Amino acid sequence: MRIERHIFVGMSVLVVLAGASCADETGPPALGPLTQGAPPAGFPGETLLETAPADNTLTEARAALGRRLFFEPMLSRTSTVSCASCHDPARAFSDPAPVSTGVDGRRGTRNAPALVNLAWGRSFFWDGRAATLEEQVGQPIENPLEMDLPLARAVERLSEDASYARAFAGAYGGPPSELTLRKALASFLRVLVSGASPYDRHMRGDDRAWSDAAGRGERLFFGEGAACFHCHVVGRLTNEGFFNNGSFVMGADEGREALTGRSGDRGKFKVPGLRNVAASGPYMHDGSLLTLDEVLAQYNAGGRGDPSTDPQIRPLGLSAEQLADLLAFLRALSDEDFLSERRFRL
Repeated sequence: MRIERHIFVGMSVLVVLAGASCADETGPPALGPLTQGAPPAGFPGETLLETAPADNTLTEARAALGRRLFFEPMLSRTSTVSCASCHDPARAFSDPAPVSTGVDGRRGTRNAPALVNLAWGRSFFWDGRAATLEEQVGQPIENPLEMDLPLARAVERLSEDASYARAFAGAYGGPPSELTLRKALASFLRVLVSGASPYDRHMRGDDRAWSDAAGRGERLFFGEGAACFHCHVVGRLTNEGFFNNGSFVMGADEGREALTGRSGDRGKFKVPGLRNVAASGPYMHDGSLLTLDEVLAQYNAGGRGDPSTDPQIRPLGLSAEQLADLLAFLRALSDEDFLSERRFRL
């Protein structure tokens, strides 16, 4: 995928983001140019550049530094685990394991979600405990089950590396700090934009890669037959809300309730976006469903039976043919250019 050719088709105003890149340090191609045009079809009106906060404007140098940090095992206590260890670019930056393995073989408690189109997100993590990407990115580094390294120690390590010192100076005008470490990682996550799937092209009126089965699945998905659209809205495919979708069982992960203390939040987890969902299994907050067929079967059955399940989750009674059409639609959300994009790798 070339961002300027596919994600923002028809946008003629391109801008090479200011600042020196880290290409001489990292090797991969530059991330720019990025566009000032409109976001992918069906997204909020903010351009990619407008999604960044005023104190962390998006530049080539910042995003390239963040890319390097994303693949940097030095940010873990044992220097063996990086962000990319749990977020594989070829799998839409998700993990093929139900839960990820951190330092010393420690296992996490929730599935590592895909990292796609986060620039337009309103909260992050399955329970929504981070309001911004800048807040989110530091938590896995310090989490004892993940990278287990205090941010202060991470900054010390980066400061001792001359190439990182130069890169931070070029991107942020000074030495590494906890703040600029988080800002750089957030900048890289913002440029992980996917908008060239058959569904995206269909939204723009190009049906050359659109099948009849995907069309039937789309009608089911956005109609009351399957009623997926109540949470996975047209375009963005998430309403950014929190929902008990029938995966919760008594005694398991309480979800958002553990954060808010409200019993009404029991078993609620953030509604994920679905772009590249065929590449990002296993599914649900705990990775308990290994395939999309299992996901569809659970929804068709109306969840796992816990009384806390949202009333909207009900047995659907869909036929095998209808489930196959829904699966075709979900597969049409795959952006093969995004999944193979060289600029998103080291």
